[in-house]
Amino acid sequence: METQQALAELGVNEGMLSAQEKAFLDENGYLPLPGILSDAVRAAMARRVDELAAIEGDKAGTEVHQEAGTTRLSDLVNKDPIFDICFTHPRVLAAINHVLKGNLKLSSLNFRAALPGHGLQALHCDWGSSVEAGDYYVCNSIWLLDEFTAENGATRVIPGSNRSGKRPQDVLADPSAPHPDQALLTAPAGTVVVFNSHTWHGGTLNRTDQPRRALHSYFCRRDQKQQLDQRAYVRPETLARLSEAAQTILDV
Repeated sequence: METQQALAELGVNEGMLSAQEKAFLDENGYLPLPGILSDAVRAAMARRVDELAAIEGDKAGTEVHQEAGTTRLSDLVNKDPIFDICFTHPRVLAAINHVLKGNLKLSSLNFRAALPGHGLQALHCDWGSSVEAGDYYVCNSIWLLDEFTAENGATRVIPGSNRSGKRPQDVLADPSAPHPDQALLTAPAGTVVVFNSHTWHGGTLNRTDQPRRALHSYFCRRDQKQQLDQRAYVRPETLARLSEAAQTILDV
């Protein structure tokens, strides 16, 4: 199945995002989408990631990446159908599709919780080289399982840096330091923030006594290597439950 047919079958259409939302995403490199997750679904997801983290213990996240001071999980496509919404929700897919100009597949579906006293990341892009404005390879979405606040490690972005043609490590003396133009992605739980992964971004320090939990549904162009090889990892029971359209988004 062709990608655009798959998107259409999943409910994506031109009217899914307003002209103002598309312009904001183009200009700033990110777009908050409020209320994507109901309270019930969000709570169920939060319970499930907590269960998986307890089950996997020190092996959690090893399919892709582990990070000191955080709880990580990877390969969530295969670990519970509750996460299918993260790569099939039409409004989120519409925003990803807008950034990647119709050329997309899921790269990985992961979980990250910034633990108390941890979570600070240097500003970075999710691509290994600079790109020309408009020539984008990757796009991410953050699914807020907890409210993102100024105190609990909300992600920061540098609006418009997606159009700079530069990477932060190439031009900043200290990418970990506060940036005068940074915006904190503070929002209620249940929000999804789509961001162009060439936009400079990074987690901030969690100064509370609770983990700050989020899912990351990360997409790339179809001709690029996935962060997690979905074909290599996909399980028969996963294929059995997913529509052909959803399988196309996974490229399996």
